[in-house]
Amino acid sequence: MASEDTRRQYTVTIGIECHVQFKTKTKLFSAADNDAREAAPNTLVNHIDFGLPGALPVLNKEAVRLACRAAFALNSEPQKFSKFDRKHYFYPDLPMGYQITQFDEPIVLGGSIAIEVAGERKTIGITRAHMESDAGKSTHPAGGDYSLVDLNRAGTPLLEIVSEPDMHSAAEAKAYARELWLRMKYADVSEANLYYGNMRFDVNVSVSKTDQLGTRTETKNLNSFRSIERAVDYEVERQIQVLEDGGEIVQETRGWDDTGLKTFSQRTKEDAHDYRYMPDPDLPPIVLEQSYIDEIKASMPALPDDYRRILSEIGIDAKTTSDIIAVPDTAMTIKHVYEAAGGPHAKRVAFWLLQPQSDDGEAGTETEVKAPEEQLIKLSQMVEGNKLSSTAAKEVLAEVLKTGKDPEVVAAEKNLLQVSDEGEIAKIVAQVLADNAKAAEDVKNGEMKAIGFLVGQVMKLSQGKANPALATDLIKKQLGM
Repeated sequence: MASEDTRRQYTVTIGIECHVQFKTKTKLFSAADNDAREAAPNTLVNHIDFGLPGALPVLNKEAVRLACRAAFALNSEPQKFSKFDRKHYFYPDLPMGYQITQFDEPIVLGGSIAIEVAGERKTIGITRAHMESDAGKSTHPAGGDYSLVDLNRAGTPLLEIVSEPDMHSAAEAKAYARELWLRMKYADVSEANLYYGNMRFDVNVSVSKTDQLGTRTETKNLNSFRSIERAVDYEVERQIQVLEDGGEIVQETRGWDDTGLKTFSQRTKEDAHDYRYMPDPDLPPIVLEQSYIDEIKASMPALPDDYRRILSEIGIDAKTTSDIIAVPDTAMTIKHVYEAAGGPHAKRVAFWLLQPQSDDGEAGTETEVKAPEEQLIKLSQMVEGNKLSSTAAKEVLAEVLKTGKDPEVVAAEKNLLQVSDEGEIAKIVAQVLADNAKAAEDVKNGEMKAIGFLVGQVMKLSQGKANPALATDLIKKQLGM
């Protein structure tokens, strides 16, 4: 392992290519089902996906619409003119012998994504984003001397987003990938489920002691933020060690071993000329009217930065904001509460609905918020109006989220409504003071810690129904304070 002084001599440069699977019902050029998550192998395939002679592709217009939405999410705009090309290579999981993609005239050119690492904000440039059809999937059974091919994924509509080589650390690469994931999720162009491969990341890494970029390697098909970070760290360390030992870096494609936490060589990396690109003669260019582009722009939903601004206005810290934004359903609910009832209620609801993130940066299991915003606001108003304690409100909330029932009805059924009748609580306070003369005397003598004990006794006698703030005031009043 290279020393810290040695590592500091090298500049690390990172670029990321991300494949985003569009959430269309059918594939990019065929009518086959696009959801292969639980499907048996080779059951969601038709003559186009099999590459049968004479099969002609027909472009899915919904995929074009989603690509345009993605363009705006990338701080760019869709190109009015783009076209499809054939990228030739020969793998068993590519039936046609070529991939339909976009080469020199993609649907998105330019763009940027802002990230924040260690409190510093940085902008990562987007070179381009192009539409293409996915290949199938090859599997290699352990111990076997054969491979299996599943073409369910063949023809799946993808958007490949290519970043500029603007990242210089594993932390920046991870932050970029996570922000890209959030933007595709909020723009509603993809299910963005990393487990099912709805987004896959290819990470290009090079190191150099000069101003010139070093020879890069590309680690393919990373599907978690943690693996991106670890793969970059490993590849940087490996490349530096190779160079320090007098070797040369080979431009190649590498895989990631998540068990051994290391990259491994797969094949020599091809250049563009190796793919013999040519315009696809079966597909006309995509020509977009300005009115079509304007309509999509006007329909764009709020994006992560919009929610960050709202949550900041509410007074929620950056770490909690990150946890909230990881679950769009929760963030949208908080936004609606904020717009309808204001900051204090939105902040209370935010902490009620907050879900912790996993170590990988994604939220835990996403649960649908079944309760309408009106019910969440009503529950918050009950707490504000001292009808419910904060603890009781959480119990009511769990039932409201589960059943969608009215919070006041739930609170009444569970016998959780606080008593705010001053006369009734005054009687309980008098009894507590009589039964706890020593504590009462301590409070009169300025020992204010004892007042918490007395309030606790009031709550106990009232079976938790007394309003604690009112109880505190009445204790002071009866003690002549």
